[in-house]
Amino acid sequence: MGVLVFLLAFTGEKGQGFTMHLLRAESPGPNVGKLVPKMRKTAGILYLIYIGLTVLNILFLVVGGMPLFEAVCTAFGTAGTGGFGVKNDSLASYSPYLQNVTTVFMALFGVNFSCYYLLLLRQWKSVALDEELRTYLGIILGSVALIAWNIRGLYGSLGETLRHAAFQVSSIITTTGFATTDFDLWPVFSKTILLCLMIVGACAGSTGGGLKVARVLLLLKGLRRNIRQMLQPRKVELIRNNGEIVDEKVLSNTNAYLAAYVVIVVVIFILLSLDGFSVETNLSAALATFNNIGPGLDAVGPTCNFAAYSSFSKLLLSFSMLAGRLEIFPILVLFSRSTWKRR
Repeated sequence: MGVLVFLLAFTGEKGQGFTMHLLRAESPGPNVGKLVPKMRKTAGILYLIYIGLTVLNILFLVVGGMPLFEAVCTAFGTAGTGGFGVKNDSLASYSPYLQNVTTVFMALFGVNFSCYYLLLLRQWKSVALDEELRTYLGIILGSVALIAWNIRGLYGSLGETLRHAAFQVSSIITTTGFATTDFDLWPVFSKTILLCLMIVGACAGSTGGGLKVARVLLLLKGLRRNIRQMLQPRKVELIRNNGEIVDEKVLSNTNAYLAAYVVIVVVIFILLSLDGFSVETNLSAALATFNNIGPGLDAVGPTCNFAAYSSFSKLLLSFSMLAGRLEIFPILVLFSRSTWKRR
């Protein structure tokens, strides 16, 4: 849920202006707003939704025969997109039912929590028309279909193929990191899709990491507007999201975020190459840590770990995880020279 949401749940009314400023700094998406006028109540609503989904997840796992302790740990790993399994093989040894349940709940925790609040208010149409949600679900379904087609023949049946494809797509796009199979053995096309999903990430306002679907949408809309303005320089075109005009400052911040994202990932990728691992290993390690996923590819695949990296690289990857989880800008401000300069 995040440290700031936890803080907001216990702050009084006097700290609302300050906490809102902090929330914008660590906002998991291009913009941030309140579900209700009071931030403390907003945080409470978010926690109720979070706890409700987690309890529901535990119940479904227990019904499927998973011991209560393992169900609680697995549900916590799913809800917070933490991804650590109780067993060494993650979720590979569990039944298909338990794997399918985890697939669904990983995807659910990757949805913007404001959508659940709208569902509680019975605003079905608003949820159905939400652009980010539709794009998020479209990416998941499209990726599952492509990967299932590409890995056909690797498993005994179509059902098993779809199950593994859906699980890994849901795990990677939500940056959870669970695994039911060694996807590093999949064809290059499937691994490429998973690598792209690492970058995209889940929805803004979810527990997932990554670039966020909302930012991807704004970047694509901004690109389309720039192309149109090249053809018609005098035409004024506004970018809209769910029917509302997007502020130019939000677009500017999104572009700045993308620039910072690319620069940091490239620098980490270059510095990791000093350890002599393959390009696939270093690139996936940079993306897996920066987007808070966990497993990467090749030497850091789902059946491997990061132990072979040097101490310097481990410190670098630790910074990568922290910067990615804090949405880049707070960590950049912390290390900025002007922040510590006496005025």
